[in-house]
Amino acid sequence: MAEEWDEEGLRVVCAALHAQDGAVLLAALHRGPVCEVLQLAGDGVAEAAVRGMPGAAEMAALFLGALQERGFRGDEELADRLRTVMGDAATPLLRPIPVDMEMLAMLLEGDPAESGGRLDLHTGECWPAFTEELDPGPSAEEADHPERWLYVPALGSRAGYRDMELFIDGLGDFALADRLRIAMGGRGAFRRFKDALAGDEGSWRRYHRFRDERQRGRARAWLAEEGYCRRLAVQRL
Repeated sequence: MAEEWDEEGLRVVCAALHAQDGAVLLAALHRGPVCEVLQLAGDGVAEAAVRGMPGAAEMAALFLGALQERGFRGDEELADRLRTVMGDAATPLLRPIPVDMEMLAMLLEGDPAESGGRLDLHTGECWPAFTEELDPGPSAEEADHPERWLYVPALGSRAGYRDMELFIDGLGDFALADRLRIAMGGRGAFRRFKDALAGDEGSWRRYHRFRDERQRGRARAWLAEEGYCRRLAVQRL
């Protein structure tokens, strides 16, 4: 596998996930280090393994080893799913829903004073709280149905701040790391951090992959705590 993801490689991975094309996904995952796309592509790899696609079992084993080594929040939940499809664990007692993990992460990590929302347990759709003022959404009867909706709290930016700290700790460029640590001091740390990182395109892309992986993992862990797991919207991989 390549030592670094390029934009085209990531585009192919994301396109394969969107199209639910397991063969293209498995081939595309050889274009960069899987440790940077575990939460992004793990469900797709699991679905491919369930269907016995060529190379899927080997990729699932590779993902499982990388998840166990990395140990981000949410990695153990994804590892459990891979163990299950590989026949090494019992099926977790979690209800699968076709949720958009990026949207769920956005709700979870919003400003507690302004954000949060709810998750439609039938469709997996996430509804930010502010959209209810602009779009009536479901009928009042549907909105009050206790088995359809799951409240999603806004937990704030503390986890995102920790992401920046951990990214800095893993940088090999010590001069850039020092600039980023200085940028994180005081109010406005997120904006200054991004401004300081924007001049280094490669590090900027790595940070976004790192942050996105951690956000997806936190969303997966929160979902499991509530008794649910993610499934792909259309089972065609």
